[in-house]
Amino acid sequence: MQIPAGLSAQRRLGPDWERWLDLLPRRCADLLDEWDLGVVGDPMHGFASIVLPVRTADGGDAVLKVGFDGESDTAQEHLALQLWDGAGAVRLYRADPARRALLLERLGEENLNGEWDLQACETVAGLYPRLHRPAPPRLRPLSEVLAQWLDALAADAADVPVPRRLLDQALRRGREFTVDPECDGRIVHGDLHYENVLAAVREPWLVIDPQPTSGDPHYEIAPLLWNRWAEMEGYLHQSIARRFLTVVEAAGFDEDRARDWVVVRMIVNAHWSVQDAKRMNRPLDASERDWITRCIAVAKGVQP
Repeated sequence: MQIPAGLSAQRRLGPDWERWLDLLPRRCADLLDEWDLGVVGDPMHGFASIVLPVRTADGGDAVLKVGFDGESDTAQEHLALQLWDGAGAVRLYRADPARRALLLERLGEENLNGEWDLQACETVAGLYPRLHRPAPPRLRPLSEVLAQWLDALAADAADVPVPRRLLDQALRRGREFTVDPECDGRIVHGDLHYENVLAAVREPWLVIDPQPTSGDPHYEIAPLLWNRWAEMEGYLHQSIARRFLTVVEAAGFDEDRARDWVVVRMIVNAHWSVQDAKRMNRPLDASERDWITRCIAVAKGVQP
């Protein structure tokens, strides 16, 4: 199996990614054989997974998804999909968590990128109540992972090229969230943006690719602000603010709490690029610098 070039490019992220990518063709071949699946289309990929359209032994359509098996936000993806059981989300047929392998319902190719952005924001907000169910104890708490992110951010503060006021705001409010009882308790998707909602037959739209935690529903908004970026050119601040307020209103969220979560997430995200560069002992590359600029713009765009 040929690894798509976009996925193979993740070798730049370090030896764990190189090892996984080297193992991936054999892992996929083993799973196809063990689960009696036939490949019926070209491979697709996300940031940390390959997705193969397949046909099952009984002639059903499905996809085989095999994800990065190092430390990642998708380690408990199968738990969220099991708990949602197809309600508002793609249906899970089979899972092998040790190999990060999922056999999933095959959905359509259309996503929310084709919808007016504010209408798409309302569609996503309409899915929130179905997804944000009480979380089981085995789902990792957002407060714990947030505390780790903030510790790392604070340690690298001098090397993170963001305005100091945003850095301080993220650290202060983030620390408050870690001891807030409302920080945990609901299944949170974690990466719910326009391309992670696909058209389907049994429902108009279904969610894919969760990075789940036991968390706070207000955590969900940020990906809707940093995606579909080119559409906001020339009206960046106003467009970010409109999207933000549209989701807040449609979801019935507390505006101040939602704003604080966006700022925390964006500054933590900016720091992750710094960590990637440090891990490989290299300077920030152009794409990482562009991403950090975007993170700053989103954090500023939600300010009152």
